[in-house]
Amino acid sequence: MSTPQNLIPFFARLLDHIYSTKHLHRLKQIHAQTITNGIFSHNFIRNKLVSSYASCHQMQEAHLLFSLTNHQPTFLFNSLIRAYSSLQQFSLALSIFRQMILSRKPLDTFTFPSILKSCAGLLALKLGKQVHGIALVNGYLTNLANPNALINMYSKCGDLVSAYKVFDGMPERNEISWSAMMAGFGMHGKCDKVFELFDRMMNEQMVPDEVTFVTVLTVCSHGGKVEKGREYWKMIKEGRFGVRPVLEHYTCMVDMLGRAGLVEEAEKLIMGMDVEADEALWRSLLAACRIHGKVEVAQRVVQKIQGGCLVSLRVFWIQ
Repeated sequence: MSTPQNLIPFFARLLDHIYSTKHLHRLKQIHAQTITNGIFSHNFIRNKLVSSYASCHQMQEAHLLFSLTNHQPTFLFNSLIRAYSSLQQFSLALSIFRQMILSRKPLDTFTFPSILKSCAGLLALKLGKQVHGIALVNGYLTNLANPNALINMYSKCGDLVSAYKVFDGMPERNEISWSAMMAGFGMHGKCDKVFELFDRMMNEQMVPDEVTFVTVLTVCSHGGKVEKGREYWKMIKEGRFGVRPVLEHYTCMVDMLGRAGLVEEAEKLIMGMDVEADEALWRSLLAACRIHGKVEVAQRVVQKIQGGCLVSLRVFWIQ
């Protein structure tokens, strides 16, 4: 007969699986079983439950269990911070971070990306700089996720000089590093810097990925750089760098063409898609039709839409 102590490794493995799969219904079943088997109060199991509920974005349950846990290790604080940050509840993420500091819990390399994301979300540049200093002093910038998060934080807070300083000082970069810096320049309207960075990326034998192309196409759309956007689109369509068109790429192109008044070209692009269009894509095309008075295109679009998004998009066009 198994004793409660012997069941702990078994339930720990189950909860590790839940953490990865985010299967909430199964998590609740396992939670009930830990109570039935008398191991719920064991700190190790309770910690696993907290991180599993956080991974499923059930923050009320996660926070309650966290408050009942006597031993609160660093990874548990990280789990809550990461979950709140991913839900864009940035103030709560920083509140947990403050609690972590006051509790004198050691920080680790996994603490910083979510904290910096929260600083970016709240435009908390001063705090972001302090976090940068802590990460630098403790040697955590060797983990690429941290300088990448710094680039994003500085860019969103409007400090492009510091963002580029972090980027340029990195001994190693990945696709995320390049995309983050391009996005930073793009959000501040520095299109030429984005294009220069893309060329430099290729010159340094770095391979752009799907996200990189979403970034540059978004910049082309917002900056009205149609010809440049077509160049990047040709790279995608030709399968250069192993990237094939996905819905996000089509959405960027339709938005770019629609903003430029090239509504018929945008319609033709959608009709030739290899992937299924979603409501956001049709909505983008209809918005362009309304702005540029393309009634005939809008009528064709509405006729082609089937299923659940038909009514909402018709209402959108009428408005």
